[in-house]
Amino acid sequence: MRWDGQRLDGTRADEAGQGSLPGLPGLVRSVRTPEFAGVVFHEVLAKSVLNRVPGRGEMPFEWTVNPYRGCSHACTYCLHGDTPILMADGTTKPLAEIAVGDRIYGTERRGSYRHYVPTEVLDHWSTTKPAYRVTLADGTQLIASGDHRFLTERGWKHVTGEVSGPGRRPHLTVGNKLMGTGQFAAAPKDTADYRRGYLAGVARGDGGAPRAEQAGARVAEYLSGDSGLTLPVDWPRTPTDEWRKGLLAGVFDADGTFAHRILRLPNLGPRALAAVEEALSRFGFQHALEQRRLPMARRCVRVDGGLPEHLRFFHLTDPAVTTKRTIDGAAIKSPARLDVVAVEPLGLELPLYDITTGTSDFIANGVVSHNCFARHSHTYLDLDAGDDFDNQVVVKLNAPQVLKRQLTAPSWHGSPVAMGTNTDPYQRAEGRYGLMPGIIRALAESGTPFQILTKGTMLSRDLPLLKAVSADVPVGLGVSLALLDRELQSSVEPGTPSPSARLELIRRITGAGLPCGVFAAPILPGLTDAVEQLDALLAAIAAAGATGVTVQPLHIRPGMREWFAAWLAREHPVLVPLYRRVYGRGLRAAPGYRAALAARVAPLARRHGLAGGGYRFPEGSVVEKRVPEQTTGPDQLSLL
Repeated sequence: MRWDGQRLDGTRADEAGQGSLPGLPGLVRSVRTPEFAGVVFHEVLAKSVLNRVPGRGEMPFEWTVNPYRGCSHACTYCLHGDTPILMADGTTKPLAEIAVGDRIYGTERRGSYRHYVPTEVLDHWSTTKPAYRVTLADGTQLIASGDHRFLTERGWKHVTGEVSGPGRRPHLTVGNKLMGTGQFAAAPKDTADYRRGYLAGVARGDGGAPRAEQAGARVAEYLSGDSGLTLPVDWPRTPTDEWRKGLLAGVFDADGTFAHRILRLPNLGPRALAAVEEALSRFGFQHALEQRRLPMARRCVRVDGGLPEHLRFFHLTDPAVTTKRTIDGAAIKSPARLDVVAVEPLGLELPLYDITTGTSDFIANGVVSHNCFARHSHTYLDLDAGDDFDNQVVVKLNAPQVLKRQLTAPSWHGSPVAMGTNTDPYQRAEGRYGLMPGIIRALAESGTPFQILTKGTMLSRDLPLLKAVSADVPVGLGVSLALLDRELQSSVEPGTPSPSARLELIRRITGAGLPCGVFAAPILPGLTDAVEQLDALLAAIAAAGATGVTVQPLHIRPGMREWFAAWLAREHPVLVPLYRRVYGRGLRAAPGYRAALAARVAPLARRHGLAGGGYRFPEGSVVEKRVPEQTTGPDQLSLL
């Protein structure tokens, strides 16, 4: 996207929604884009990016680097959690169950068409927003926020928008055609009839054994239970739909092929052929009996209809052999009736989910759907700077170059540098500007130890680089994770990566051989501070491989008190007296509460083998200045 077309220069603030910041030093331009609805990016050329920590206090570092000022966490959101997402093995999974690291399908433009390509999920999060229903001509229905975008025959369009004024943006209207294959078929139920049909399809009723490993595992599972199934199986006189689905899945697993966009079911004897053709007709599949004859009078059935019908076959029947279900490289062109017939507000707010992928898109219920860059809060519940902190983001375009110059100055002595202590360096704007790789290289090349604190899984993008530079300089990494309860997390910090996503980030960091300390903060009195909750949290953190943990109670910063008090009174009114006792008019929890929490945490941390547990920075998240090795040179020669 050409951001120059989104410049606010010369545009009145009331027309732009939010205008540029007059007098901002080094301002190059102020831009907004529908991809970051409600956010203005002020791109500047900075003179310095190294910041000395005033007073230092107990901080284990003296310098910080912040490529961004403000945090672009007012992100747009996506789809209902039940929306099926096309996985890279051809199966589907509900969006709410997608996890960081999953392999799914996205798209890639090649010539005149987009093509399906495998990609990786980099982030996953949720929020609660007003929901809309998008209905397509083929019956597909999508529940999404008004900010979400789908690919149409005329490019990306939001679900809702205006034709003029501040809300003007490309948006869906009746008649727009979405791109994709159309809605996915529901998977079969794992019933006794489905299992009997599958065994009949695999064995063809003659007791033969399956050749594919995945099919063999499914057969073993079906035969080892208490269902009483054995081979050969009896074929029913009146088959059910679930039996038919199992039959087709078994036939495909046994000998079926899917190559060059052609799906074939070969090696069918007379009885299997009749049953397969009856089942295909029952489910409305166009098919043809190929004329070529196979040994022993076997026949081959070809399933027609292109990719939409082939995906429908796979999803409706659910074969076990996923290696034969891939659609890599297939072009996105389809006769499916995906014209928009209605966009309707549901009149209620729903939990909605979004993901970040390597291709910036994914396939949601058969249509190409745009993802957002990862949404990261700079701190947990940190709303104290008001809307301007969320909606006015200063981007230091030349941060890597300026930092490199500062670090090579004779006055620089390699003191440890911290990132993420003020604003998250892996906030979603980093997905657009990509400043961190250059910053990491500048620090490493100058021999400067550094540490990063984040709750955003976009850090996984730079893990290979971080691993490489850790051989030259000390690197500390920290992840913020304070609770496991998904429902509470969605309420108290909507829009942030899920607990499971952050645990996966910890696993990826330590799996790369890097240290990772966890900031279990803030703990919420009366909500997340029970022994059982803390035990489960620390167990999950330890299982993910964290090298240390710090547990701290909520710190109610100035400007946040009013927001948090309103939320607490609305969601948990019974806890209001407790918070008055614990916090009074102060910012920090009372000393008695902090001591009690520390006493509760210490034995749990020891039980799970986690270093720390107190209020210090967790092990693995901080670095120290590297002391040069002392070498002893040869004795000086005498002049005499």
